[in-house]
Amino acid sequence: MARIEHFNNPNAPKPNSIVVAVTVFVQDEQGRVLLIQRTDNGLWALPGGAQDFGEYIAETAVRETREETGVQIEVTGMVGIYTNPNHVVEYSDGEVRQQFSVCFRGGYVSGNPTTSDESSAVRWVPRDELERLPIHTSMRLRIAHGFEDASQPYIG
Repeated sequence: MARIEHFNNPNAPKPNSIVVAVTVFVQDEQGRVLLIQRTDNGLWALPGGAQDFGEYIAETAVRETREETGVQIEVTGMVGIYTNPNHVVEYSDGEVRQQFSVCFRGGYVSGNPTTSDESSAVRWVPRDELERLPIHTSMRLRIAHGFEDASQPYIG
């Protein structure tokens, strides 16, 4: 299913859903961040996805990271909560989702980057290469906050 990200776009369609979702900021021992290239829009992003029924939100973070990257992580903290009502995602099936995402900090446990149906590429990216990758503005904010490692999570 294709998706279009609308960010501060006054002509964006009105949202018709809010879904609890996660992203996960994970670094390896060299300080590189784990990113996927999404199959639905071609952009690079932190791994993540929607919470399933019967699942704790931290379990969602672990599951989505494993499914999208092949990497097993443990949740070690929170980067922030992202709820900008001016960021909506329009899907080809007619859903227009207002952003609601919890970004967790994760610690690497095991596994090697492996693609999935949702990721055409998966790799550990050095910080100095991030500017050269196509990454949505809202995802860049989460990545920047992840690198900041603030004592309190971002709420916005």
